[in-house]
Amino acid sequence: MASTSVSRVVPASPERVWQLIGGFDSLPDWLPYIAESTALEGGRVRRLTNPDGEVIVERLVDFNETERHYSYAILEAPFPVAGYNSTLRVHEVPGRKDVAEVQWSGRFAPQGASEDEVVALFTGIYRDGLDALDKTLS
Repeated sequence: MASTSVSRVVPASPERVWQLIGGFDSLPDWLPYIAESTALEGGRVRRLTNPDGEVIVERLVDFNETERHYSYAILEAPFPVAGYNSTLRVHEVPGRKDVAEVQWSGRFAPQGASEDEVVALFTGIYRDGLDALDKTLS
């Protein structure tokens, strides 16, 4: 299994950040790569569409409102991976109420691409996503 993780401090309280990103169906609210999200199976599955019309289907596998994190698995996607699991987490920054640290991490098995290529792909997706979140909150 390969893995990657990206963290970023963003200009909003952990509560405000979680309010924006904590809904499993809320990606279009802050992530430009996702044009549309449709909740399925009572909100446990999301069907995402990117601007190119490609479909990504993900299942929520863990959710913790109190600790501000959720994890999900990819069921269907145009990515060269199998066994993909990811976690999006909001941390408090000690001594600061006006900022939060957001961590996006994933584990996966490359399939049809090298480990370096797939790690670079998801590192870029996470970094660009957290940049977009920062811009949304600024």
